[in-house]
Amino acid sequence: MRKAFLLFSAILFTPVAVNAQDEVVSAIFSNALNSDVAYENLRTLCETTEGRISGSPAAAAAVEFTRQIMKNMGLDSVYLQEMMVPNWRRGEPEIARILSSRYGSTDINVIALGLSVGTGNQGITAGVVELRGVEELEDLGREAVEGRIVFFNGPVDQTHYNTFTGYSGAVGQRFHGPALAADYGAAAALVRSVTTANHDYAHTGVTRFREEGRNIPAFAVSPVGADILSDMLEADPDLKLFVRNTSHRLPDVASFNVIGEIRGSVYPDQIITVGGHLDSWDNSPGAHDDGAGCMQSIDVLRIFNELGIIPRRTVRAVMFMDEEISQRGGRKYAAEADRKKEKHYFAIESDRGAFTPRGFSIDGSEEQLAAIQSLSPFFEPYGIYEIFSGGSGVDISFLRNYYDMALAGLVTDSQRYFDYHHAATDTFDKVNRREMQLGSAAMAALIYLLDHLDILEPADN
Repeated sequence: MRKAFLLFSAILFTPVAVNAQDEVVSAIFSNALNSDVAYENLRTLCETTEGRISGSPAAAAAVEFTRQIMKNMGLDSVYLQEMMVPNWRRGEPEIARILSSRYGSTDINVIALGLSVGTGNQGITAGVVELRGVEELEDLGREAVEGRIVFFNGPVDQTHYNTFTGYSGAVGQRFHGPALAADYGAAAALVRSVTTANHDYAHTGVTRFREEGRNIPAFAVSPVGADILSDMLEADPDLKLFVRNTSHRLPDVASFNVIGEIRGSVYPDQIITVGGHLDSWDNSPGAHDDGAGCMQSIDVLRIFNELGIIPRRTVRAVMFMDEEISQRGGRKYAAEADRKKEKHYFAIESDRGAFTPRGFSIDGSEEQLAAIQSLSPFFEPYGIYEIFSGGSGVDISFLRNYYDMALAGLVTDSQRYFDYHHAATDTFDKVNRREMQLGSAAMAALIYLLDHLDILEPADN
């Protein structure tokens, strides 16, 4: 297979072949950059379905909105894929108040983490123990933690150029920290927001919930609030913290992935998937995370239709539900593909914000990575020059449970993403139309090239 690939690459990159494909790629980028359809669809999504957490009325409205968009595009098929999703509710606005004999009463901005239990109407007042990470729990032991509020104050490492690397190093205290603190008898947990920004907005996100065992109320605190609390603790270790939230879970409810297809003309049974996740956290419109990724995915189909590009394989745009909490949309999509014995050729997801695209991260074999890297000359004129081995997207990752196939994630400039991620700041006005449309074009061009140049092997389940 390796020899065949190298031979094909040599044939592919003759000047004639490159020039022929260059014309189509150029047309794709020109079409995208001259269009505002996806951008205006994102505006409507953000204005009419703010707070699209799974199970919510806003999520249901977003399902219908995206279904109607694709139905009006004249696609070959548009349909829903049903699954049960978590139904967690934040409840009343959260309160956190520092009570100090030295400084008096000081409110700080907090937000309950996803799946957190509530404190009860009376709230919780307790002493605070500050840690820099979950590994310090064992060093402290139960006696130092029991009955207190554990404050995880480990910041994101700002030294990484790729902010996702810094995020990965800090997010464990949000996801695992509260459950581990519960094991040591903590009354509640407070986690420094996992963000590169130094502002007074709290960033939410899911935390681990145990179906069996003890769960405690869990909050994220804004970076400014975390610094205030840390400084006060240093001067007054005996201060108390009052926290209150009324978060709770309701029974799971039905929701849907939304799927639109252009049927392939040569290999209709081979599937190329492009998608984003339709749900967002309930504290924002979810413009970058991930409304933009959904609108970009739909825009790939629009670009193909407007340019008269007839895909040889079936191209699916999938709006995945419930990425933020338990990824049931991604799991359902992959399980249904397996159940139907579908063939899958390639999948790509946009879930890193609508910033300037830098390239693609590839989850696959060395041969699959090399095949996609061979396409670099088509993208370099547009500032897209990074094609490397790495994670793809949470929703499409479940396809790898059934298929030995290549997956990709659209990689964008990451410097501003965590200013907005899971915070009230993730609003439509933070999205630049040109940056967003460059992402649409990048995915459309990659799908076009892979579909027409046959440099990957279709994966049977």
